[in-house]
Amino acid sequence: MTIPARALPGLLAAALALPGLGLDDAFAAGNAPEEGVVGIKYLYYQDYQPSARRMTVHAPAFHVAKTLPNDFVVQGSYVQDAVSGASPRAHSTVSGASKIRDTRRAGDIKLTKYFERSAVGVSLARSEEDDYRSTAIGADLRLFSDNRNTTWTFGIGHAADAIQSVEDPTRRGSKRTHELLLGMTRVLTPNDIVQSNVTMAFGRGYYDDPYKSPDVRPDHRNQFAWLVRWNHHVPRLGATSRNTFRYYEDTFGVQGVMLATEWEQPLGDGWSIIPGMRYYSQSAASFYYDPGLPPANARYLSADQRLSAFGAFTPGLKIVKQLPDGWIVDFKAEYYEQRGDWKLTGKGSPGLEPFKAQIYQVGVARRF
Repeated sequence: MTIPARALPGLLAAALALPGLGLDDAFAAGNAPEEGVVGIKYLYYQDYQPSARRMTVHAPAFHVAKTLPNDFVVQGSYVQDAVSGASPRAHSTVSGASKIRDTRRAGDIKLTKYFERSAVGVSLARSEEDDYRSTAIGADLRLFSDNRNTTWTFGIGHAADAIQSVEDPTRRGSKRTHELLLGMTRVLTPNDIVQSNVTMAFGRGYYDDPYKSPDVRPDHRNQFAWLVRWNHHVPRLGATSRNTFRYYEDTFGVQGVMLATEWEQPLGDGWSIIPGMRYYSQSAASFYYDPGLPPANARYLSADQRLSAFGAFTPGLKIVKQLPDGWIVDFKAEYYEQRGDWKLTGKGSPGLEPFKAQIYQVGVARRF
C-alpha cells in the first residue's frame, strides 16, 4: 500500500518542493552570479503521536548552478524521497491501511538570461510517484532599477497533474493549475532589504483524496498568497535577522497565517549558528468534518487533517561551517508540533491527536 509524498505534512512538502515557477532568490543583486555552486543534501524525517512512531522519510537531493558565457545561468536539482511506516491516526489520508511505502522522484531545470537591466528565465519540473504524476513549466521576468536597489518580478506557471489510486483504478483524475506572481524587492538601507510577493493560482480538476471515503471536494481551487520578507544586518554583531510573514486563503475556505524569524550569528573561524522559529495557523475548509462525524446530505465533505483548523510551531537550529577552497558544510535540526487548540484565533478542530515530527538535514556544497 502506498501513499503519495504530496500527502505528507506541509513542512516536509515545503522542504522538498520544486516550484513550477522556479524563481531565483529574489534577493539577488540583479547580475549573473560570478560563482557556480554544486551541492548534495540529505533529509531525514520522522513523525509520531503520543502512542507510537509513525512515518519515516529519507530524502537525498542534489543541486547545481553555473554561469555560462553571454550571461546565461543554468540551475538544476533532483530529489528522491522514500516514505515508509504507519499512517498516523486521525491524520491519515489512507483508509483501512496501516503500512505505507512509496518513492517520489522529482527534478527541475531552469535557464536564465541576464541583460543590462533585466533577466528572463524559463523552467521545467517533473515529479513521479506510484499514483501521482506532475509536470510544471514556468517563466519569469525581472526588471532592475538603474541603481540596482529595486527589482520587479513577474512570473507565470502551469502545472498538469494526474492522480490514480493504486487500490481502486476507478478513483482517478487530473487537474490543471495556472500560477501568476508579482513581486518587488528593494534595498532600503545598507543594512535592510525587503521583499513583497503576491501569488495567485487557479486550479481545475480532480481534488478528491482517492484513499479516503467519503471524500468529495470541489473541482476547482483558487489560491491567493501574500509574502513579506525583511532582512536586517546588525554590523556591531556581524549578524543578520531574517523575518517572514505570509497570508494565505483559498476558495476551499482555508485561511492561513505564517510568521517566521531566524538569526544568523557568525562565530569566527568560518562557523555560523542560525536559530529560528516558525508559527503557522489556519482555519478549516468549509467542507471539513471532524473524524467520525460526516454530515448528512452534504455536497462536499472531507476529514483530511490538512484541511482542519490548527496551529503549529517549528523551532529549529542550523550550523554552517565555511571551509577552504569554497566548501560549505551545514547541519539543520527542526522540531514540529501541531495541535488544534494552538490555532491563532478561535478554537481549532477537535478530535485530532497532537502531531509531532523531527526533521534533520545535512548538506555539503562547493562554490566554483
